[in-house]
Amino acid sequence: MPTDAEIDAAEERAGLRNPSYEIFIGLLSILSILNLVMGLVIKDPNLQLVLGLMNVPITIIFILDFLYRFKTAPSKSEYFWRNWGWADLLASLPFQQTKILRLFRLIKVYRLLQDYGVRNIVRSVVKDKAGSALLTLLFIAILVLEFGSLFMLRLESTSPDANITTASDAVWYIIVTMSTVGYGDQYPVTNGGRTLGTVIIVVGVGIFGTLTGYLANLFLSPAKEEADTTPSTLEVKLQELKALSARQQSAIDELESLIQDGQR
Repeated sequence: MPTDAEIDAAEERAGLRNPSYEIFIGLLSILSILNLVMGLVIKDPNLQLVLGLMNVPITIIFILDFLYRFKTAPSKSEYFWRNWGWADLLASLPFQQTKILRLFRLIKVYRLLQDYGVRNIVRSVVKDKAGSALLTLLFIAILVLEFGSLFMLRLESTSPDANITTASDAVWYIIVTMSTVGYGDQYPVTNGGRTLGTVIIVVGVGIFGTLTGYLANLFLSPAKEEADTTPSTLEVKLQELKALSARQQSAIDELESLIQDGQR
């Protein structure tokens, strides 16, 4: 079984920032491509507007991802030209013509994870449970916000008494419901809409409850002191152990001498 040091070395060789993070970016790329396809198929302007609103946070995440990779790249020119950094940049832009380049992001993430190995991915995810859970919650929240809004609009559109009639109404309702605030200014009136609202309430409690626990653990738990294993420190500790051993041996010799003098 590989050690943590071997896992970290494998990450560096594969060019991974973090397996959990790479999986998150890959899933977000799939969602972005799916949104592109749905935007071509769906003709309802309100549903298209929901997809357009959801493209805003996805675009922001992709831009931050490009800046992070560019800043941390050992060679910025090699990353930008040879490792498809330019494609990452274009895919981050909120233009319909460049969104298809997000497919390259997905392919690159797949190759990185393939080079890294499934076994190492599982070990890294288990090792970083808190970070993996946070990224998973973030992706689930994006899914709930997007598809909850789309389905709520579709369900409520069948009722003449509906007050959730626009994209902004649906997105606002999902946000306040998922966050368990529930202002009550927007609410579903159909049985299907109320059922969906119940599911979103339950999911929202789980998401924000877990997020609250993560943040509490992050800020309130004592920082773990990492062992200093630099060569100079190890050498100092070795010398201290040798000196302690010499003092112990000197004390033993002195006791033996006293015992021998007493026997005489």
